[in-house]
Parts: sequence; C-alpha cells; structure tokens
Amino acid sequence: MSRFLLMSLLGAFKRPFRFNELLRQIRLIGANSCVVILFTGAFTGMVLGLQGHYTLSKFGAEAFLGSAVALSLVRELGPVLTALMVTGRAGSAMCAELGIMRNSEQIDALECMSVDPFRYLITPKFLATLIAVPLLVLIFDVVGIYGGYFAGVFLLDGNSGAYFDSMKNSVGNQDINLGIIKSFVFALLVVWICTGRGYFMHKIRNAGYGAEAVSKVTTQAVVMSSITILVWDYLLTAMLL
Repeated sequence: MSRFLLMSLLGAFKRPFRFNELLRQIRLIGANSCVVILFTGAFTGMVLGLQGHYTLSKFGAEAFLGSAVALSLVRELGPVLTALMVTGRAGSAMCAELGIMRNSEQIDALECMSVDPFRYLITPKFLATLIAVPLLVLIFDVVGIYGGYFAGVFLLDGNSGAYFDSMKNSVGNQDINLGIIKSFVFALLVVWICTGRGYFMHKIRNAGYGAEAVSKVTTQAVVMSSITILVWDYLLTAMLL
C-alpha cells in the first residue's frame, strides 16, 4: 500500500496529463456529492443549535451558542462527517470500479499495452479527491453554521447578533487550520484505502472472484476508511491542539 501511494502520487508528474479525466473525477467526487453534503451539514448544524441552546440555557450562556456550533463544525464534525459521506458515496464507487476492472482483467490489459495504470486510472482520482474534499468541508461548515443559526435563533428566539459575535471572537486561525489539515488528511486516507482495495482485489485473502468479491472488497474499503478516519481524527486533534 505504501508503494501504491507513492506510485499514485508520482503519476501526477508523468506526461501526458489527463486533465479532462481530472475534471470528470472532480465532478463525480465533488459536485455530485454536494446535495448529500448540503443536507448533512444543514441538519447537523440544526441539531447542534437545538442541543447547544438546551445545554447552554441551563447555565444562562445562550449567547455562546454561535461559538459552540462553529467550533464543533470547523474543528471536528465538518471534516469527519464530510469524509464519511464521501467514503460512502464516492469511495465505494471508486473501489467497485477498480475491482470490476481488475476482475475483468482490464487493468492487466493496460499493463500489457505498456500503459501505466497509476497515471491512467489512479492519479486522477487522488488529485480530484484532494481538491474536492476540502471544498466540500468548507460548504459543510458554512451550511452547518447557518443551520445552527436557523435552529438556535429563528426557531428558539435566540439573539442573532450574539450568535455571530461569539463565533467571531472564539473561532481563530488555529481552529480553521486544524479543519483544513484534517480535510486533506481524510481525503488522502479515503482515496488511498478505497482505490487500493479495488486495485489489489486479486491479492486480498478470501476475497474470491466475480461480483461477490467486488461487493465484499467494497464493503471492506468503506468500513476500513470510516474507522481510519475516526482514528486519525483523534490523533490529529491530540497532536495539533
């Protein structure tokens, strides 16, 4: 898997570069995931607004609702939930696509024709994921913040000025940088694990062959990516606090 990662990244420096394929992958991974991200971000923010207002009202600290919602989204929930949504929607598709190509010997055919499968298949997916996921995290954060505003201010009659003022005073560059770093790391983990499992499907023990093998490997890729994201979320938070 380490060699697979290295070869996939080196493919970005090999000519000719498949720019049209990169744009297609950005559309598949990024643009087509926007609806899922919008709904997830909006309702996550609304839940944070409701729960935060309920908890803070016990201490007479409703004015800090914006700070609680923004910090939760920017530092943790935005990168994590976005990565999990992309894993379920795009990561599984990437793994299944490569698994089917491996199962039908299309990847072997590329190698027989002296076509680098990493540059041709894997590298555009890596670059597209590294570009799309941080942008999706940004969308998630913004929508989630306004979802929290809708629940905490519009529905529960909170103070609009206090919501944004507390957010402005509490969210700093360190918090934003942590979210950005997490988004890139999670993007790399998702595309690395999902494409790797599909590419090496024929070498995975007890995977078998045919459609059942593709479904089994795809399930493994989604589960492994999700667990790895949660583990690295804790590690990055502990290292970068």
